[in-house]
Amino acid sequence: MLIRHAEPARDGGACAAIYAPYVLETAISFEEEPPSPPELERRIETISARFPWLVAEAGGAVIGYAYASAHRERAAYRWAAEVAVYVDRSHQRQGAGLALYRALLEDLQRQGFHMACAGITLPNDASVALHEACGFQPVGVFRSVGWKLGAWHDVGWWQRELRAPEPRRPAEPGPPT
Repeated sequence: MLIRHAEPARDGGACAAIYAPYVLETAISFEEEPPSPPELERRIETISARFPWLVAEAGGAVIGYAYASAHRERAAYRWAAEVAVYVDRSHQRQGAGLALYRALLEDLQRQGFHMACAGITLPNDASVALHEACGFQPVGVFRSVGWKLGAWHDVGWWQRELRAPEPRRPAEPGPPT
């Protein structure tokens, strides 16, 4: 398996195809319409300017992706990143998610981010296990925060410290490596 930085034109279609079933068939994503390949290309381009967007390849095909984005927009949050990972259903439970997250978290740490945050629609034992295997710890639950597929859903929040807090203002996070 190869983990590499995503390229918008090359990987937008594959990422859109992986993501579509999560949008259409589950509450894992709170989007209601799957984004098109051009929309995923735009997202990769925009997000990659500040955060890593990685893909996993096996046999020359993209089988999963992980990315980071701003946790919140206010200035004081700029050392925290929200992370997500999606793996093609035919390649789940084969280590792709773990490999993607390990690489993503290493990239974020190198960039100077302090905290990685992840929201998980509950229940989702597989995602909880993946995040906890990567060192994330649960910090709380937003109850009945999202309506999808005819029901209200809770979202649990997990976080992982990427570097110890400093007693002074840290350096600004750098560009993706």
